[in-house]
Amino acid sequence: MLYHNKITKLTKVQKMVFISMLIAFALVLSYFETYLPVLPYPGVKLGLANIITLTSLYFLGFREALVLVILRVTLNSFFTGSFITIWYSLSGGILSFLVMYLLIHISRDKMSTTGISILGAVSHNIGQLIVVMITTENINVAAAYFPILAVSGIITGILIGMTVNYIMPYINRIFN
Repeated sequence: MLYHNKITKLTKVQKMVFISMLIAFALVLSYFETYLPVLPYPGVKLGLANIITLTSLYFLGFREALVLVILRVTLNSFFTGSFITIWYSLSGGILSFLVMYLLIHISRDKMSTTGISILGAVSHNIGQLIVVMITTENINVAAAYFPILAVSGIITGILIGMTVNYIMPYINRIFN
């Protein structure tokens, strides 16, 4: 279900515009998410911008999609003024990106987009917990919080995966 071959036919300018649009959509989704009611546990978010990350993995190459993730996290931190949390977001975003990229390219059509999204969401939380362990020098904090983040990752992974399944055919039409 990879659409990567379609985007390689775009000119450099068209590809840059497409990537810029994806980054802009991701930033809008992140901004929108700040106005949603706070979930009962600190650090638990829907991760709406991950809709764009997962979508980009199907349409872009490794390098372009990774740049998208890094720019999205960095710009979001700049716009929200939350530079303290940038390391949590970057570690989670990059680990999630790598896991989903590998799953998409290793499993090919054996794993659903929703399954990939779930594993990406849980790995995002693991990446953040690694930073917690490093900064607090306390593995117990991360171990205690992991079950909460794992459950939230499964739930949000399902929602994000279903959304990506819904929007991919529409994005695919752009290239036809």
